[in-house]
Amino acid sequence: MNGVASWASVRPMSTEILHSAIPYDIRHSLPGTQPVQDGDWLWVDECYGAQMAYRDQLIAERFDAVHYMGVGCLAAGQELLSTVLGNLQKQNGFSVSEGHVQRPDGVVVALDWNQPLATVGRIAQADYCILQKPEGAPEHVLTGAILCFPSSWTLAEKAGRPLMSIHIPVPEYDENIGKRVQRLFDGVQPDRPIWRANQLWHGFANLHQPKSERDPRRSYGPDAPFFRSERQVIMRLPETRAVVFSIHTFVTRNPNAVSA
Repeated sequence: MNGVASWASVRPMSTEILHSAIPYDIRHSLPGTQPVQDGDWLWVDECYGAQMAYRDQLIAERFDAVHYMGVGCLAAGQELLSTVLGNLQKQNGFSVSEGHVQRPDGVVVALDWNQPLATVGRIAQADYCILQKPEGAPEHVLTGAILCFPSSWTLAEKAGRPLMSIHIPVPEYDENIGKRVQRLFDGVQPDRPIWRANQLWHGFANLHQPKSERDPRRSYGPDAPFFRSERQVIMRLPETRAVVFSIHTFVTRNPNAVSA
C-alpha cells in the first residue's frame, strides 16, 4: 500500500459536501444497535452526486489508500457486489445491465468482478468493510474494504487486524464493549441486518479525513463548525458468511458553531 503521506495530496472536488439534516435519531451508547426496517440498508440521499464524484476521484487517484482486498476476500467481495446490484433494483435512478450500472447522476460504471469492492465503491454511496472470522479465531478480522470517507483512521493500519485491534486508540472501546460487538458479529443473521449511528464534531467538512493511530487525536466539541454522523449497518452475506460493515456518512453545518 502507498504511504500515509501521499494521502495529503488529494484535492477534493469540494471541501464542503453538506446535508441539510441528519435523517435519523442518534443513538449515544455503544453498540446501540437496532434492526434495519424492511431491509432498507442501502441508502441514496440528497448528496449522492457530489459524494460519488469525490469517491470516483479518490478511487482513481488514491486507490491503494481507499481499497484493500486481503487473501480469501474475493468471494465475499463478489457476493457483496451481487447483493448491492440486487438492491439497486429497488432504488430509483439506477439502470442495471449485465456489464454496467448507470447511476442516478448519469455516470456509467463497468462491473469488474475481479475488483468487486472498487466497483461497489463507485456505485453505492456508503463505504464497505468485510470482516471474516478465521477457523478457531476469537474475533472477526478486516479482510477487505472500500473506504473513501474515513474519519480519523487509516485503512492501511487496520487492514488484516481483528476487531479489538481495529478500534485502537478509541478510549470508549474497552474489553467489555469489544466482547459485546463481537457477539453482535457472531449473531447477526442473513436478511436481518442491524444498524447504529455515531456522532462526531469536526473542524472540517471534508469527508476524507484519514489519521494515523500514532498521531494525537483531535478533539472538537459542540461548538465546532461541522457535525458528522455515520449510519453503520452490520449484515451477514448468506453464501460466504462474511460480515459486512457499511458506513454511510452525513455532514451538516453546525448552527451552534462559535464564529472565529
